[in-house]
Amino acid sequence: MAEQYRGGPGGRRPSARRAVPVRRGEAVRRPSPAPGRMRRVTKRAAGTDHRVRVVVVRFLLIAALVAAGLKLVQVQGFKAEALAERAERQRTKPIPIPAARGAILDRNGAELAFSVETRAIAYRPNPQRKEIEKEVEKARAAGKTSPLSFDHETADIARRMREVLGDQVNEADLLAKLRSDKAFVYLVDNAEPGLTRVLAEEFPQLNVENRAMREYPGGSLAANVVGYANWRSDDPDPEKHSVHGLIGLEMLHDNELSGQPGRQIVETEGGADVVIPGTERDRQPAVNGSDLVLTIDSDLQFFTQQKAAEFARRSGAKSASVVVLDAKTGEVYALANDKTFDASQPGGVDPKLLSDPAVTTPYEPGSVNKIVTAMSAIEYGVTTPEAVHQVPGSIKVADRTVGDAWSHGVLNLTTTGIFAKSSNVGTLMLADQVGPDRFSDMLGRLGIGKRTGVGLPGESPGNLIPRNQWSGSTFGNLPIGQGLSMTVLQMAGMYQAIANDGVRVPPRVVAARIAPDGTRIPEPRPESVRVVSPETATTVRDMLRSVVQKAPHQNSGTAPDAALTGYQVSGKTGTAQQYDSAIGRYSDSKYWITFAGILPADNPRFVVGMVYDTPVYSSPEGHSAALFFHDVASYITQRYNIPLSKEQAPIVPLVIP
Repeated sequence: MAEQYRGGPGGRRPSARRAVPVRRGEAVRRPSPAPGRMRRVTKRAAGTDHRVRVVVVRFLLIAALVAAGLKLVQVQGFKAEALAERAERQRTKPIPIPAARGAILDRNGAELAFSVETRAIAYRPNPQRKEIEKEVEKARAAGKTSPLSFDHETADIARRMREVLGDQVNEADLLAKLRSDKAFVYLVDNAEPGLTRVLAEEFPQLNVENRAMREYPGGSLAANVVGYANWRSDDPDPEKHSVHGLIGLEMLHDNELSGQPGRQIVETEGGADVVIPGTERDRQPAVNGSDLVLTIDSDLQFFTQQKAAEFARRSGAKSASVVVLDAKTGEVYALANDKTFDASQPGGVDPKLLSDPAVTTPYEPGSVNKIVTAMSAIEYGVTTPEAVHQVPGSIKVADRTVGDAWSHGVLNLTTTGIFAKSSNVGTLMLADQVGPDRFSDMLGRLGIGKRTGVGLPGESPGNLIPRNQWSGSTFGNLPIGQGLSMTVLQMAGMYQAIANDGVRVPPRVVAARIAPDGTRIPEPRPESVRVVSPETATTVRDMLRSVVQKAPHQNSGTAPDAALTGYQVSGKTGTAQQYDSAIGRYSDSKYWITFAGILPADNPRFVVGMVYDTPVYSSPEGHSAALFFHDVASYITQRYNIPLSKEQAPIVPLVIP
């Protein structure tokens, strides 16, 4: 019987399940919670979870906003400039504006070197092959046939380049480059811009670079002086890719000739090399290089180069060099060697030909150096041109005995005769009266042992033993041109001093620069040096006229072949034994043969010096350079319309009976 519920107001009781009697042996089951109460517990738990989720989400949103804000501050504040610059670099590109390289002109304005605009054509074989293969694979995956083929493309390019550029390219060589495994290859270096434009329009995959090429219209003409320049692209900075000098004046004056390249900023499409029209800005114009005006006369230079080669061949010499100086200014009108390179085709040239022996290779001058004794003896009043000296066949100086080139007993030679006959003994007798100190001082005033400063690279100073190192026998060598060395340019400079009334003007090869605006800027004149008085210079010049005289009774000089009809000529021959290191003494068969001359002697305009290295001494031209001088001097008189001398040089006695 159920128990009556008594609790609760109103006597009512909540609905409840009826108690279920438990039978013996059955497990007691706890009654399930009332449905209403169960719902209340579930709502409470769900509400708690929802609030947690809301809090977490809000926290995450706030954290994300804070992080975004911090990143925005970092981007807009701290990294703004760097990121802006990076973005700018991605869409913009600096384009160099090349400067035109200046020309090199001779003294008359003839161009010896100038630049022309060209193009280089390049290709990217490996990247292009991969791109084509990718397109072919896409077409195959889509069930289509691709019209692209790497072999067909490269064959078309090679064939068309051969048609457009002609003999400048070889089709087989082009194919080998186009189909190589390299990432980048140059197909041709110096293509004509118009022809390149045709190819670039047909084949956009070709890369075209602006370049310049140096032209040398004379080929080998003055190549030893002008030098050589070529396009250089080995600098990582593309703005510095331009024509640069490699040797000669092209190298020495590279900065003036090159100018300063300019640049401008452009925007490119998609990071490619395609410039978006109208985006050019920040243009910095290029400053073109200056022209270089030389003292060289290209016509005379050409003639002397031909004559040097001719007389080197006729004399059997290893080499021959010649220099022509203006007697008053020291300007170099010609500086030639028998061999040089072709500046228009320098590839594969023997490196030995790239030098300039006229200024880089010293030699022992021999008897042309006797002018030092002649000048000293007259300047210091040791003798006069007509004074007679009893000259024996040999003379002892310290521990050595020096003889003349020909055997003779005691000769009565005038001072003029000593130099006209080139007597070693007579020269040493006069030098002894001059004294080593005054002789050494004269060598210094003539610039021996020092570079002339002509303005050419690689110039040698020659060799001169300092005065405090002279031994007893040194003064037995120097007056006759042994024991010291000089270049043919230095030798000519000694004679320029007496041609210019005793004032030596150091030679120079650059006359002026012409700025891009056309302004002519003369090169500074070298400082002149007073060597001897005008009276001494005139006296010595007159004495040396007898070197080329032809007269009976032993009164001929050593170089009558150098005489030029209608003109007075002063000069001096030289024959110097070469030192042979193999035998440890001077050779009896190897010589330096020299000549230095002044034209005309009565009104000097030019000084000419030349030298042979190891000629065949027994040959007609091998023992003297007189004929070489004669031919060069004859051309000079015609080239410059030099008036004839007012009177013929007098025949003077050299040997007194």
